[in-house]
Amino acid sequence: MSPWESPEIARRMEWLVRSHRLWTGRDLLPGTDTTSLAERVWCAPQVVVAHGTEADPVLWYGNRIALGLWQMDWAEFTATPSRFTAEAPEREERARLMAAVTAQGFIDDYAGVRISRNGRRFRIHRATVWNVVDPEGAPAGQAATFSSWDWLS
Repeated sequence: MSPWESPEIARRMEWLVRSHRLWTGRDLLPGTDTTSLAERVWCAPQVVVAHGTEADPVLWYGNRIALGLWQMDWAEFTATPSRFTAEAPEREERARLMAAVTAQGFIDDYAGVRISRNGRRFRIHRATVWNVVDPEGAPAGQAATFSSWDWLS
């Protein structure tokens, strides 16, 4: 089964997309399409990732571009604490970013260095990071999207 075929992922994609619109006033994906929302996010032309609300948040979503960028399969990616997407020296900056997103709802134009499972470093540009909330408005994690990055190593 593909990730977008999971009822849980489909439900969370609705939260993720609705939350993006709530905080930014913009649609995550352009236009309308008859394809399922979860499949559209999976096939989106930009990276889309999300983590939960655990004390040490674990990634619960990465679309096909994200999995390729971080050089992981679905099972490995969705078992990874999100802090491990950044190298140790970058984790403090990443923690400050997440705290700011929690306080403000979202941040546009974030840039930072991340690292793949195989140690390949890349700088992301113009990322939007936002709080994901469920239909009742309760925190359900944070998500990010970006379409620009440069390989550093």
